[in-house]
Amino acid sequence: MNCPFCNFPESRVLDSRPADEGNSIRRRRECGECGKRFTTYERVDERPLVVVKKDGRREVFDRTKLLAGFMKACEKRSVPVQKIEDTVHHIERELRSQGELEIPSHAVGELVMSSLLELDQVAYIRFASVYRQFGDIYSFLHEVEKLLKSKEDKKGAQ
Repeated sequence: MNCPFCNFPESRVLDSRPADEGNSIRRRRECGECGKRFTTYERVDERPLVVVKKDGRREVFDRTKLLAGFMKACEKRSVPVQKIEDTVHHIERELRSQGELEIPSHAVGELVMSSLLELDQVAYIRFASVYRQFGDIYSFLHEVEKLLKSKEDKKGAQ
């Protein structure tokens, strides 16, 4: 495993433990050259999951792209990175558990939207503004009003 800091090709494993509810192995490593420590994950090589875009294009599901989207939506918010990682893992597991090799992009988007709604409301609005392609301030306001109504409904049910 190449060191992400100095690119030295050898490192030693300091610690290994199950991660992602036993679906991967987390390894702490130390570079043999610079001595810096880093983490790697070992996962089962699964059949590729293909996302079908609105225009019909097909793209291999990219967990890193999903994670980057979450990180962007949660930027400057007090959402722990581990919580974001767990949410991305949950979405990927949910998509794979459906047993389909091809999934429509809107299905991924809706899972992201519902996950962000539970994670952080500001991150949800950020993502929604791009995903729903708000054309004007009224579309944005409508989404915020829906969010506020949902919050009031939850308070009333308690």
